[in-house]
Amino acid sequence: MFSLRRLVILAVLTTSASLGIQAQSSSSTPQPDQTTAQAPAPSPATQSSMSVQARIKARREARRVAAIDDVYSHLYEVYVGTGYLRFLPGDGAVPGKGLQHLNEYSWNVGVTRYFNQKLGVTIDGRGTYGSAYIGPNAVSNSAIVKPAISQYGAMIGPTYRFVLHPRYSISGRVLAGAEYGNFSRDLRPFTPASLGLYSDGTAVAISASVPIEYNVSPKVGIRVAPEYLLTNFGGSIQNNRGVTGGIVVRWGKQ
Repeated sequence: MFSLRRLVILAVLTTSASLGIQAQSSSSTPQPDQTTAQAPAPSPATQSSMSVQARIKARREARRVAAIDDVYSHLYEVYVGTGYLRFLPGDGAVPGKGLQHLNEYSWNVGVTRYFNQKLGVTIDGRGTYGSAYIGPNAVSNSAIVKPAISQYGAMIGPTYRFVLHPRYSISGRVLAGAEYGNFSRDLRPFTPASLGLYSDGTAVAISASVPIEYNVSPKVGIRVAPEYLLTNFGGSIQNNRGVTGGIVVRWGKQ
């Protein structure tokens, strides 16, 4: 009897211990966090929309690059046009009293050889004409009051396009060279110096301008270029300002 009771007690204790171990194991097993929200995956429709937008953007960029290349990959560019310049024609016959600036009008031609889409070298030629007001004077007995004068220049220098667009471009250009002044054409038998004008001769010429071009087609454009022109006729510095403009024609391929 004693052995049977011990066996029953042992069986009960063994069963209780087994159940306790199983409960502890179950409680220690990590349960999935039900509060953590999972990011929903993009739907097929959203993915398709994003893909279409990316393709459209890529095609637009490719067309823009191709259009720029079509316009600015030409090897040569020639421009022909006219211009306007405010010019100081002389220091004046009376010391300390210079002549007035005058309005001059010009023809202007040039050609640029490009080494890439942005950088090129320009050769520029021009002729400028006007009438200098010297006023009533005792030298000519006021017979000569507004003589005609002219200048002819040739310059060379770099051109750099810093804005490229299929429809327009903006460049910077610096040219240096020489300019010949003819101030005596209407003065004979008098000399330019006697009437306060600069003497005939050659001067240094330096031009800084900002050519702006609107493209009518890949090979043809319209240009306007505000300009500063420095000359040194008579040994003094003339700070002249003006503008040139005209037609641009491109050809050849880089």
